[in-house]
Amino acid sequence: MIAPTEPFSAQVPSAGRMAGARPRAGVIVGIAILIALTAFSLLTPLVVDGSPTGQNLAQTLQPPGPGHRLGTDHLGRDMALRLAAAIRVSLSVSIGATIVAAVLGVGLGVLAGSRGGLVDRLLSTAADMVLALPGLLLVLLIIAIAPGRFWPLYLGISLVLWIEYFRMARAITIRVAASPAVQASQLLGFGPVYVFLTHYWPQMAPMILTVGAFGAATAILSVAALGFVNVGIRPPTPELGQMMIELLPYYHEAPYIIAQPILVVFLLVLSLNLIAGGKAR
Repeated sequence: MIAPTEPFSAQVPSAGRMAGARPRAGVIVGIAILIALTAFSLLTPLVVDGSPTGQNLAQTLQPPGPGHRLGTDHLGRDMALRLAAAIRVSLSVSIGATIVAAVLGVGLGVLAGSRGGLVDRLLSTAADMVLALPGLLLVLLIIAIAPGRFWPLYLGISLVLWIEYFRMARAITIRVAASPAVQASQLLGFGPVYVFLTHYWPQMAPMILTVGAFGAATAILSVAALGFVNVGIRPPTPELGQMMIELLPYYHEAPYIIAQPILVVFLLVLSLNLIAGGKAR
């Protein structure tokens, strides 16, 4: 007797299950890449002797080998140490700017959405005014105040990124504030902190994490772009965009050297986009 078989529809994975598996795999890959790059940036100075700014003109443009695992640049500086320092700079700026933008944007968004009226109109107008300026132009204007410093980068990128948090938090607050649960909490005398943590934050948290991952990727690209045009972080501090423009004249002699900062930027942005894309579905 032939055993009954499952219907074809049961044997083939549904589109929903396949779509659900892809984001999880993407998030895992993105987290793995990000952890690997972070570990490389933190562990390399512990296992490689030297300084990322130490020059040795007798060993310029050396290929990867036992003495220099990733080779040396045009001034004989160890590429592994320089890449590790540049990754730390990019991650610190992107994470710091993303946190500042999230706190500012969510705070103002909740204020605008819960108060409404004049407060909402003023904050929404301010957001529209900032949004009207090109992001990199706004960062350049702030960097001009203190060239080569870190805090203008943090401030400028934060002012570019906070708009998305503001608009998201405002929209959620307007919707949730009209719910019976929020009105009951207010009638019972619970304060704004309790209302935010109990009613607003659970609705916002998944979206904030997604926007934060995309924002961190945008911040990394912004820092690299500013360094590439030599208006961001100044030498001798290693920075990925700055390393690209310094090594560009030597791409015929040592293409493997200039490919390294390009690959690192690609992997950083890819990892964050994979994490954000998986959380967004």
